[in-house]
Amino acid sequence: MSVQHDAVQRADFDQFMVPNYAPAAFVPVRGLGSRVWDQSGRELIDFAGGIAVNVLGHCHPALVAALTKQANTLWHISNVFTNEPTLRLGKKLVEATFAERVFFCNSGAEANEAAFKLARRVAHDRFGPEKHEIIAATNSFHGRTLFTVSVGGQPKYSDGFGPKIQGITHVPYNDLEALKAAISDKTCAVVLEPVQGEGGVLPAEKAYLQGARELCNAHNALLVFDEVQSGMGRTGELFAYMNYGVVPDILSSAKSLGGGFPIAAMLTTTDLAKHFSPGTHGTTYGGNPLACAVGEAVLDIVNTRQTLDGVKTKSEQFKTRLLALGKQYGLFEQVRGMGLLLGCVLNEAWMGKAKQVLDAATAEGLMILQAGPDVVRFAPSLVVEDADIDEGLARFERALSKLTAA
Repeated sequence: MSVQHDAVQRADFDQFMVPNYAPAAFVPVRGLGSRVWDQSGRELIDFAGGIAVNVLGHCHPALVAALTKQANTLWHISNVFTNEPTLRLGKKLVEATFAERVFFCNSGAEANEAAFKLARRVAHDRFGPEKHEIIAATNSFHGRTLFTVSVGGQPKYSDGFGPKIQGITHVPYNDLEALKAAISDKTCAVVLEPVQGEGGVLPAEKAYLQGARELCNAHNALLVFDEVQSGMGRTGELFAYMNYGVVPDILSSAKSLGGGFPIAAMLTTTDLAKHFSPGTHGTTYGGNPLACAVGEAVLDIVNTRQTLDGVKTKSEQFKTRLLALGKQYGLFEQVRGMGLLLGCVLNEAWMGKAKQVLDAATAEGLMILQAGPDVVRFAPSLVVEDADIDEGLARFERALSKLTAA
């Protein structure tokens, strides 16, 4: 039985949807690999990856097969029961990381919410209610729930919603002395992104993360790494902490974990996980069989040396070409980030104009991102083909050429 769909267009968004987004003028309808087609049939190269989500591009055959197989088997059963895809993916994540226990949920915000609640619960149980303070970095981003947006260090996202969650302090990123001055025996957790994503694609310095680990140890605080954007192979290792040799107590993952299907996870140790006894925390859809089946397929492909080493090779291709284009057209001199999470930092003459660069790229058939007003962000598929890299960067060059000629 076929389902007849009503014809829709971009104008329907303005008529029917809550206006908290301002989507592009075109509507994508199909994707394959690193290519996307809109309603008019126009083809675009995708270097945005659904905001670092489509880790294996669009409609990867292994993910389609996993989803289709599971869709014909079991969709949802709730956490009154467990299920095989959940157990398989949980086991594989434990085997591949520092973690001994996994909590599945649906989004990065949910994973961070669980991480922050667990950190406070552990401190409450072990040291009492006074030990509840959380230290995070300015310009960080941890989600859109009231708790996570309060921990995120960007007032533009947290102001205007009434009283904020208390006991949260923000310190400058990569400033170990500031962290040292802020931490105390009332601190339950220090929350950091190994690579700040929304905050400008800014990697942490190794000494900073090492120092944060030592400070947490000294003050009986937990070190929480938000790897929602940097995880699942994005930096050339399965998780970014592996590049630094600094192990967190709690780690959040989402975005690329499902390759486009909504899933997230909080990873931690057995000793900490026991503080989430039955009934203390939960989610209706977390550990959904469909999501975990897809997540397992993603992990099996991403967590191989072939894929991870390929990320490092492709990263150098992007950096070399982007630096040359930045120099040629005078927009940026710095390309920072790790692996295939890269940011072109606009120079003084172009500061505040990242959206203009994004729009110019879109006009040339290239999908990219911004990370604040001053950084143009690239988060392509980890298996993007060389031909797509070449064509996408050629389109980016045409965009820069037209921008600078105007």
